Amino acid sequence: MDHPVLSAAQTLVADTIVTRPLRDPVALASDVALLVSAVALTVLAVSLVRFLGQWRQAIKEVRLTVRQNLGPVSDRARSISDNVEFITQALRADVARLNASVKSLTDRLQQASDHMEARIDEFNALMEVVQGEAEDIFLDTAATVRGVREGARALGRSPARSDDNAAPPGELGRSGDGDDVPTSRSEREAVES
Repeated sequence: MDHPVLSAAQTLVADTIVTRPLRDPVALASDVALLVSAVALTVLAVSLVRFLGQWRQAIKEVRLTVRQNLGPVSDRARSISDNVEFITQALRADVARLNASVKSLTDRLQQASDHMEARIDEFNALMEVVQGEAEDIFLDTAATVRGVREGARALGRSPARSDDNAAPPGELGRSGDGDDVPTSRSEREAVES
């Protein structure tokens, strides 16, 4: 049986005419291009998401590989750095000790040099005294030898001759030859200067 509402709806649908205007070919091409662009952008976005996911996975793998491979290298570099620091500190300590030793040695050499200089000055003073004494002894000896010689000559001469060549008083030590032999220290110093 027919239902009255249903039959009215059928008649109503059959009575309604839907008209569609004809589409312009440019509008149709624009719609198709829009649809193609949307599909291309969707494919590009999906590809980009997949590429970024793969890129992220590759970065993770590279980091893991670097950690695995460079971990021992960085540990070794840290160990080498610690060793270099220890050696540097040891060298600094050795250089400081060497500088202290050199300074101590320099001070000792300076003291020894000062001491040697004082000793040389003392020795020079002693040698001046010895030389002065030797000169005094030499001059005294020369004067004595002249006196003995003159005395021997005087004894070997006749008394009349000895008065002519006799030295006046105060000029003892002068020979009749004209050679002057200083007898006192002041005369000797005057002759030396």
